[in-house]
Amino acid sequence: MLSPRSFRSAVVRLARDDADLAAIVEHHGTPAFWSRDPGFATLVLLILEQQVSLASARAAYTRLERRVGTVEPVALLASSDGELRADGFSRQKARYVRALAGALVAGDLDLDAVAALPDDEARLALVALPGIGPWTAEVYLLSALRRPDTWPVGDIALQEGARRALGLEARPSAAELEEIGERWRPHRATAARLLWHLYLSER
Repeated sequence: MLSPRSFRSAVVRLARDDADLAAIVEHHGTPAFWSRDPGFATLVLLILEQQVSLASARAAYTRLERRVGTVEPVALLASSDGELRADGFSRQKARYVRALAGALVAGDLDLDAVAALPDDEARLALVALPGIGPWTAEVYLLSALRRPDTWPVGDIALQEGARRALGLEARPSAAELEEIGERWRPHRATAARLLWHLYLSER
């Protein structure tokens, strides 16, 4: 599990070995280490973040949280479709979070057990649910489970960060970013954080 200490160590190692990442640290410093709490609430927020701005997703999540209190499966399932729409959920995302909550209540999914699985098995357990695709699973592993070698190639900000860092003419595709990331194994999660740091620092 990546910790603030191991993250800083990985930054030093990557900057030593890779001039493009070293330039990010030189110009923008080492980013603050951040993480999310593992569990249902974080997955709900990640589902909300799919294909919308982080601000819009956070606003919808905040409305849900204010209405139900703690964001947990039973409270979510007790919400009507109208209430979820008023919170800011699309019909599709309401269906996704209901499916997630239902799987947890029924015992078909155990997030504590998922957290104990190797990366590949954890991803498979998550993407088996409707609405949780590779991006959501990968970002959950990176931010909540703090796995050190996760690499969310479908993330647009990560693709743009890589384009800027490497001086590419065009934003790399997911397949191209997968190949690019091979140079940073087994510290791809730290490389991702550095590329996001570049993206956010040069908006």
